[in-house]
Amino acid sequence: MGQAIGDFLPSAVGVAISPLPIVAVVLMLVTERGRVNGPAFVVGWWIGLGIVGAVILGIAGGANASTSSGPATWVDVLFLVLGLLLILVAVKQWRGRPRGGDEPATPKWMSGLEQFTPAKAAGAGVVLSALNPKNLALATAGAAAIAQTGISTGEQVAAYVVFVAIASIGVAAPVVVYFALGERSRHLLDEMRTWLAKENAVIMAVLLLIIGVKLIGNAISGFST
Repeated sequence: MGQAIGDFLPSAVGVAISPLPIVAVVLMLVTERGRVNGPAFVVGWWIGLGIVGAVILGIAGGANASTSSGPATWVDVLFLVLGLLLILVAVKQWRGRPRGGDEPATPKWMSGLEQFTPAKAAGAGVVLSALNPKNLALATAGAAAIAQTGISTGEQVAAYVVFVAIASIGVAAPVVVYFALGERSRHLLDEMRTWLAKENAVIMAVLLLIIGVKLIGNAISGFST
């Protein structure tokens, strides 16, 4: 299982420090329903990542992701496609970054977070973890990295639980800070939100470029064996 964790770690970190979901959970925490909506968002986040993992690991199990000589060819093809996709997204993020004194744009739905119920907060967690294209690609890469190691089903599930735990650090940390510091956390969370919103494009561009190159490298190594 150690190899699986080493293989998926970059993807898990990529999901963990994705700024947009962190900004969303911070905004939820500073609303009147923050004490409920913050944890609900994290639970939805877990559910979304769990669904992606279950689907990918199930498909990979039926398609023999691992062979006696190493990962199956289709896994290397998947890594190549995901790597190229992430690099394209990285370029788009970089070109769309705020310049000079430009105010970073935030999704319109974030303006309605004050009216979110716990169910909507959980739904937002599911969407941002499982349906957000960047996080979906990273979670898919992480699950495929686990499947291609050839470990048992139980070990694959355990490894993916570790993936979800690491990938949830970014959205869970503000919730922990909120409950640990109470009202004193508001200033800290607001500074975190402002900085992440401003630097979102740059952070994701650099991160996705690094992970994309790594996935392409893994694919090339697999094709050469």
